[in-house]
Amino acid sequence: MFEDIQEVLVTREALEEKVKELGKRISKDYEGKELVLIGVLKGGVVFFADLIRHITIPIEMDFISVSSYGNSTKSSGVVRIIKDIDIDITNKHVLIVEDLVDTGLTLRYLKDLFEDRGPKDVKVCTALDKPSRRKVDVPIAYNGITIPDKFVVGYGLDFGGKYRNLPDVCVLKESVYDNKVD
Repeated sequence: MFEDIQEVLVTREALEEKVKELGKRISKDYEGKELVLIGVLKGGVVFFADLIRHITIPIEMDFISVSSYGNSTKSSGVVRIIKDIDIDITNKHVLIVEDLVDTGLTLRYLKDLFEDRGPKDVKVCTALDKPSRRKVDVPIAYNGITIPDKFVVGYGLDFGGKYRNLPDVCVLKESVYDNKVD
């Protein structure tokens, strides 16, 4: 697995520091409010688990599973819901927790979907942001680490279902995916 890695882009230590900072800000901003965190599966689960351990206020949590990549390195722009949330978000503050904001298409879809369900508001928290690839504007209330336009794996991010368990965010060697996508 490690032979497929070109470089470590974001270390586990940098991720841990950023997650602590985000958890502290979220706790302060939502003190005394009814907050629901919605984790986007599968990639966001590692960040989600780390983040909730740094939030010091009561929260509800749920998960949604969507697909827009398949085995590609690029989003198709077509979002399929594989598993929807189970809880009622009416009149609650909703925070979507995502691993990476790339084109913004998936998050725009999710934000619109949840806003139609009557919450007080819907905001976004992301571990990683790749603004150079943005196709639609999606405001990010809690922005993690901005990264360049490189194909990354680790810390929940995958290619073909693999590499999610790497503790750092790593650049995958192009030779691993150049003959297998698009």
